[in-house]
Amino acid sequence: MYDMAILWEWLAFAVRWTHVITAIAWIGSSFYFIALDLGLNRNIPGPADGEEWQVHGGGFYYIQKYLVAPDAMPAHLTWFKWESYATWLSGFAMLMVVYWAGANLYLIDPAKADLAIWQGILISAASLAVGWVIYDFLCKSPLGERPTTLMLLLFVMLVVMSYGYNQVFTGRAALLHLGAFTATIMTANVFLIIMPNQRIVVADLQAGRKPDPKYGKIAKLRSTHNNYLTLPVIFLMLSNHYPLAFGTQYAWIIATLVFLLGVTIRHYFNSMHARKGQPTWTWAATVIILIIMAWLSSFPGHDTYENAESRALTATEQRFAAADGFEDAAQIVQGRCSMCHAREPVWDGIRWAPKGVFLETDSDIAKHAGQIYVQAAISHAMPPANVTELSDADRQTLARWFRAAS
Repeated sequence: MYDMAILWEWLAFAVRWTHVITAIAWIGSSFYFIALDLGLNRNIPGPADGEEWQVHGGGFYYIQKYLVAPDAMPAHLTWFKWESYATWLSGFAMLMVVYWAGANLYLIDPAKADLAIWQGILISAASLAVGWVIYDFLCKSPLGERPTTLMLLLFVMLVVMSYGYNQVFTGRAALLHLGAFTATIMTANVFLIIMPNQRIVVADLQAGRKPDPKYGKIAKLRSTHNNYLTLPVIFLMLSNHYPLAFGTQYAWIIATLVFLLGVTIRHYFNSMHARKGQPTWTWAATVIILIIMAWLSSFPGHDTYENAESRALTATEQRFAAADGFEDAAQIVQGRCSMCHAREPVWDGIRWAPKGVFLETDSDIAKHAGQIYVQAAISHAMPPANVTELSDADRQTLARWFRAAS
């Protein structure tokens, strides 16, 4: 009952659940404080930079902001950091569980780059660190005083990384890694810049020194970057569920356009929260970008039927293709699943293979053996509502084949 495939699926589910929960906490607090800061009433006397009254949950809240800190440090000071750290750590764990442990299926695309698993994992890990190094260098250069130019250069870096990821990884992994690349920059901003700067200010106050306002200015710049990067990261993290986003040869362009969506959407809400009006042109720009993304998604990917038929099987695929019961399993899958999971589906109403999973050729079936086992042999998740009438005997045949190779 509790074989490794099932335990691994539940581990992946638990890690993903944790990641979603922590991300909600981080994104919620980030959006809240950006909106709070922009909406402060700054026409007030006294040392505070601004104040605001808010109502929520049946109570009223009176909030004041100080550029550095009040004259005396409060006895209790809440630090907003663990939401960010926990989101990145759980996301990195999910990257290892899904993409590193499942590199043959999800990470490496032999048609793009014939990489060994260790090479793919090394590129995956190293690229995340490189992004932060380049970004931090740009922020600390004189460009840090020119926010618009800095954001444009950051966008160029993201375009280059998107194209580079698409040259070596599967479309699904390329978009996911661009999201992880960006999220690493965001969390490093919190861990290496924002929090240390805040600790310097607190230490100065405790020692009776006047804090240097530059530390707050630097932290605010990085926090603003995080605010504009949040929505694209969410899109990229969700993209692996939607083959229209990653299953096209232009997936890397779609991935970069979504960063422009992050700018247009956040600019609208930031302007509204700052009481600077509602720039409705941003919605027109958003719709135009979405239309371009949808158009790009209509172009086919590189994984054609002919390529799948002709390419050599990986070592893992060979093991499943050579296992007892493969021929029977392949006949079942091709008869009950491939009408939807095809490069050109023939099932009425299905225009793209669900999740971008193809089950037409022997190599396709061997490649997705684990998913077939979990989705159609152990559970009844596939076919949906059992529309192709996959019998219990067929499910047992699929299970025996998978276990024979495991």
